[in-house]
Amino acid sequence: MTEGKILVAEEKGVYLLKLIGDVRIAHSISLSTYIDAIFKSDSVNNVFIDMVDTVAIDSTALGLLTKLAIYCEKTFGIKPTVFCTSPGIFRILENMGLEDVFDIVRGCPSETENLRELEQISADVNELRQQVLEAHRLLSILNSKNRKEFIDLIHALESEQS
Repeated sequence: MTEGKILVAEEKGVYLLKLIGDVRIAHSISLSTYIDAIFKSDSVNNVFIDMVDTVAIDSTALGLLTKLAIYCEKTFGIKPTVFCTSPGIFRILENMGLEDVFDIVRGCPSETENLRELEQISADVNELRQQVLEAHRLLSILNSKNRKEFIDLIHALESEQS
């Protein structure tokens, strides 16, 4: 499997996140930190998530992207757009009910020249546990299928916190 990385760009309140390869929990702190930076922005005009080169993505990364989508809708009245050409990735997005919080386009975005790679931030086990918990709580509120899928994980993580 191709090791993952996340590239980002911002221009005039338009944010692009390009997920490449295998995007998993190891990227969660970096992704969360970047999402928090978007939250601190005065103006977010649009958010695009390019998953054309995504080989695999785990539920933690999807939950963090869901956090971004929910915030953008509530705060700025925009629904982020996900670009995806892989039938497998599209099926994952659809099965998770993410079309409720994203506009999902089966195609490629226009190219952006100013992409930079997000620095991989390491985290301790407690920080990672918190990221996983938050991501899965968000996914579980999207629909009952996700709730059933993740309830045991959520309870296990909550009990580890106590």
